[in-house]
Amino acid sequence: MATAIASLVLTAALVLGSPGPAPVALAASSATFGLRRSLPFYGGIMTGLALAALASAAGLGALFSHFPNVRRVLETVAALYIVYLAYRIATASPPTDPSNAGGAPSFRDGLLLNVINPKSYAAFLAIFSQSILPVESTLWAYGLTAVTCLAVAASTNIFWMASGQLLTSWLRRPHTARLIRGVLATAMVAAVLWAMFG
Repeated sequence: MATAIASLVLTAALVLGSPGPAPVALAASSATFGLRRSLPFYGGIMTGLALAALASAAGLGALFSHFPNVRRVLETVAALYIVYLAYRIATASPPTDPSNAGGAPSFRDGLLLNVINPKSYAAFLAIFSQSILPVESTLWAYGLTAVTCLAVAASTNIFWMASGQLLTSWLRRPHTARLIRGVLATAMVAAVLWAMFG
């Protein structure tokens, strides 16, 4: 069992913790708005990921396999939404600017990001098909696998937010701030394109 858990943790870290749209968006939000103001966004991303795990376990991933057009539509909507979030980050005021208080991505933004992103479902579908924990009860096997994956995602996403927070002091310099926000927004869009076409 210990070997299966170690293998699952490694797989989850690679699949859910790699620099995809959600982790890059968390780093960009934390860098631009600060760690504290990005916590609701983080909560939304984790809730959306939990819903994606639940839906994947219930068979929604099979729906995407049988109806690729539904998946393509959701991918397009998710990509456009992430581009919108990238624009908000690229055009944000400095973290210390009081007018910036309401500009941080919200819980709803994070929730939508993962709920409408077919890659979240595909990630759990891949994990459930290859790395399910060897527990006698099928329900417990899926449940423990999902909880383990969510714990890994929670910690890797905190890492991404902390990485973004390290850039905050640089964002107090106007010229550097524009450059960093532009790079982070571009990285978000690049992560979307990579997820869709890579």
